[in-house]
Amino acid sequence: MSGHIVDTPPGRRLDLGADRPGRGSRTREVARVESEPYDLITMGRLGVDLYPLQAGVGLDRVDTFAKFLGGSPANVAVAAARLGRRTALLSRTGADPFGTYLRRELKGFGVDDRWVTEVEEYPTPVTFCALFPPDDFPLTFYRRPKAPDLEIRPHELDLDAVRAARVFWATGTGLSAEPSRTATLTALRARSGREVTVLDLDWRPMFWADPAAARPYYAEALRHATVAVGNLDECEVATGEREPYAAARALLAAGGDGGPRLAVVKRGPEGVLALAADGTAAEVPPLPVEVVNGLGAGDAFGGALVDGLLAGRDLDTVLRRANAAGAIVAGRLACSSAMPYASEIAEALASGSGTLPEKG
Repeated sequence: MSGHIVDTPPGRRLDLGADRPGRGSRTREVARVESEPYDLITMGRLGVDLYPLQAGVGLDRVDTFAKFLGGSPANVAVAAARLGRRTALLSRTGADPFGTYLRRELKGFGVDDRWVTEVEEYPTPVTFCALFPPDDFPLTFYRRPKAPDLEIRPHELDLDAVRAARVFWATGTGLSAEPSRTATLTALRARSGREVTVLDLDWRPMFWADPAAARPYYAEALRHATVAVGNLDECEVATGEREPYAAARALLAAGGDGGPRLAVVKRGPEGVLALAADGTAAEVPPLPVEVVNGLGAGDAFGGALVDGLLAGRDLDTVLRRANAAGAIVAGRLACSSAMPYASEIAEALASGSGTLPEKG
């Protein structure tokens, strides 16, 4: 990897990890699947986010909430769609009004919901957030007895579409329980040899019956990813390393002869570090913003990261645009509906601030 990835017409192959064997034999197979594959398919968590309209008070004192589409993979798909990418989500909801709401929202944001199916047994998850800006946004998850998005089953996957997608995005939460764990690993294995396969470490210890058992599953998933993304806490869970460069090197080494070709380590107020397997590195400071709700910043970052990699931008520019996207969303209440357009990212970079008025 030389610091950027060349954008190619739909159906053509990218060049992340070009030294891997067995890639050419798949070209005709991909072309047969779909003449215009998705730019991005994300897989995993989907639910309703309820955010308070009062900041600085606990949930016990909040009177009113606003309802939004939520779940990190869903938000990443929305963020990339806002930047003009053709995206789809692979997930599940309950067979209830909240599930209907989420599928309607996905369609409204331009995300294909054909692989978002219903689970009769479990309700659609709801997540409450309290707002204590600039850096405290405690979450209360209602995913009991089990979240439908953990009921994704391997035999139900459209692996042809997963293989054909220009980017596939899976998360650590998908590894936390069966059958989602096997389904996530099945999808990642199907991507072996594809150029841009992202594992978002997405560490949520409350979703694991035994959090101490997580690392082997992360290690297996990283074997099939070409890009790994996580914050310092997540990197420590996946690799045992917390110092940013050590964590990035550990992520790159996690797959042995395969595995990530690019490690992206989010450092919060210290910015972001990216390290490629060929030694290319970039460090970018955060963009200043008056924080309202920091929860969607990482998802906006993810969508812009995907867009930048597909567009063939150099690594420094990719990170600066992704940082700007994250800052813009941190300055707004919502996550999904707050995802920025390309013009807003350009405006934020030009002004040197992520605090922008939201488009209606």
